[in-house]
Amino acid sequence: MSQEPIAIIEDDGWLEPYTDEIAARRDRFRAALAEVGAADGGVRGFASAHRELGIHRDPAGGWRYREWAPRARSLSLVGDFNGWDRSAHPLEGAGDGCWEVLVPDADGLEHGGRVKVHVAGENGERDRIPPYIRRAVQDPVTHDFAGQVWAPPEAFVWTDGGFAAPGGGSLLIYEAHVGMAGEGERVATYREFADEVLPRVARIGYTAVQLMAIAEHPYYGSFGYHVSNFFAPSSRCGTPEDLKYLVDVAHSLGVAVLMDVVHSHAVKNLAEGLGEFDGSPGLYFHEGDRGVHPAWDSLLFDYGRREVGRFLLSNLAYWLEEFHFDGFRFDGVTSMLYHHHGDTAFDHYDKYFRDGVEWDAVTYLQLANHLVHDLRPGAVTVAEDFSGMPGLCRLPEEGGLGFDYRLGMGVPDFWIKLLKHSRDEEWDLGAMWGELANRRHGERTVGYAESHDQALVGDKTIAFWLMDKDMYHHMRADDPHPAIDRGVALHKMVRLVTMAAGGEAYLTFMGNEFGHPEWVDFPREGNGWSYQYARRQWSLAADPLLKYRFLEAFEAAMLELARRTGLLAAAPAQQLNLDADNQCLIFERANLIFAFNFHPERSIPDYRFRAHVPGEYALALDSDSPEFGGFGRNAAGGRFPADGAGELSIYLPCRTALVLAWTLTTKGCFQSRAC
Repeated sequence: MSQEPIAIIEDDGWLEPYTDEIAARRDRFRAALAEVGAADGGVRGFASAHRELGIHRDPAGGWRYREWAPRARSLSLVGDFNGWDRSAHPLEGAGDGCWEVLVPDADGLEHGGRVKVHVAGENGERDRIPPYIRRAVQDPVTHDFAGQVWAPPEAFVWTDGGFAAPGGGSLLIYEAHVGMAGEGERVATYREFADEVLPRVARIGYTAVQLMAIAEHPYYGSFGYHVSNFFAPSSRCGTPEDLKYLVDVAHSLGVAVLMDVVHSHAVKNLAEGLGEFDGSPGLYFHEGDRGVHPAWDSLLFDYGRREVGRFLLSNLAYWLEEFHFDGFRFDGVTSMLYHHHGDTAFDHYDKYFRDGVEWDAVTYLQLANHLVHDLRPGAVTVAEDFSGMPGLCRLPEEGGLGFDYRLGMGVPDFWIKLLKHSRDEEWDLGAMWGELANRRHGERTVGYAESHDQALVGDKTIAFWLMDKDMYHHMRADDPHPAIDRGVALHKMVRLVTMAAGGEAYLTFMGNEFGHPEWVDFPREGNGWSYQYARRQWSLAADPLLKYRFLEAFEAAMLELARRTGLLAAAPAQQLNLDADNQCLIFERANLIFAFNFHPERSIPDYRFRAHVPGEYALALDSDSPEFGGFGRNAAGGRFPADGAGELSIYLPCRTALVLAWTLTTKGCFQSRAC
């Protein structure tokens, strides 16, 4: 084992007892990289299975279908083109566990035709969907899925040359689900999302959209997390070309597109998925109990198998190359990293390095991040991990796993617990600050107050926790109501304090920026297969008579301030004042002072605190401004000079957040660094 210095240990002395384990995970990555370099010419060559396997046009004419099924007894291609005759087009062994067949053009196989592969193996004979299929469609009558040959005669014409994903400090993510992004009670389309939702995302100020449920999944209500066909965009929302159109439009608006990729598990369904594909119990997955997730009732990949790694890495390359995605949010990373899938308290460093770590998954994620950044310099990778594994967002050569960001998953849990169990006057600002500031040095975090998890039926969004049923009756702009006034004020404050102190990037789930009043519930038997709650009511925010527009306007102003000042690229926030009695929290970041008064009724004139640097400050953002549904208790454009002792005096109204920008006075001209 190499004895060379390891960067993450040099930065954190508490990791020194785990030098051997951290060096081992770095050396395993190096060995894996060397192995694919020797055998495949590098990680790009290794991650090219999607070009070799599956159904493709053959340069000499016809269609070549190639499949990896090492323990199958026989395979045959069936479909519309041969009347589903299982004897018409058998595959022959091609070595290394692969099978193939060349189908002449005269046999009728063509773009758009439905296909399956008939597999005979240890578990009997079944018609299966080819694992590398690029489109799967559902029969409207039988509801069965089948593969579909997809090779349009005219290639999609991209117009996004030169687009670059946002750099560090400017990643503002709009998490979205295309199917439920329409206002009508139905499944919305990729093109509708591109034409109607993306302009809204760009206008509010988000720099990236994170798309859920892209890979095909048989059950719509799974939110896309039980994937069956890893190379097929969900056909519910349109064709692959429609998805390309969405990405192209996003890039034209300056918005990056991240894919919520699910490599942590797969659907158990044999009819649609990968399980027992060649007739054997394993193939892509572990055999026995280790191959089934105890909570998700899904199959778990065997990351130590060469062909499994090749399948998953090729999947990443495919989405980057074919659809121009700008990176990935990796779902279920905690489940991948540990044999117990995160079902433990991470209360000791042993839990990250010695107790139940799935080292094959660690190496796979290192290779995945290396590949993504090699194929697309500037691409973004985000890990959904609640364990807090050290080095998750450090390079493999530094002893890490290579992600760019981790999700700050403790923050939304904190907000929900606070709103659910504590009265306003009992809010613990020390605990709030501790949660917002609790992240590893040198590893970037996506801060967020709520995501799709908090919007699901059975839980409530922050807006609904704050205002509940009163939202249905008192959201008119001319209808003052104490519950709504409280909810609107705190909704803005929660989001601002989370963005300003909670990370190096920011995320929200679609509609939550304006306080969408209802939860998410997909069509199911229990709700009569209704789409009522699987949609977004954009018209609420567009209605000038309703208060939803105030929340959206504040979100836009908040994001604009972050972009203009480089807020999220700045060093972490530094606390200036925490006043538990008055429930006031004041901190500095990027030469901005953020002053929060969470008290339900105590407004404080002449509130004094020491600034981080002397000078004069200007009011850059006021959550109490009338344009944001507030009461306008501070005059717009106010200036606040610090006295000789460096103290500022401000009027800090109850349930209000103020942002003050440090200013310069040059030749008698007042200038603000935030303006």
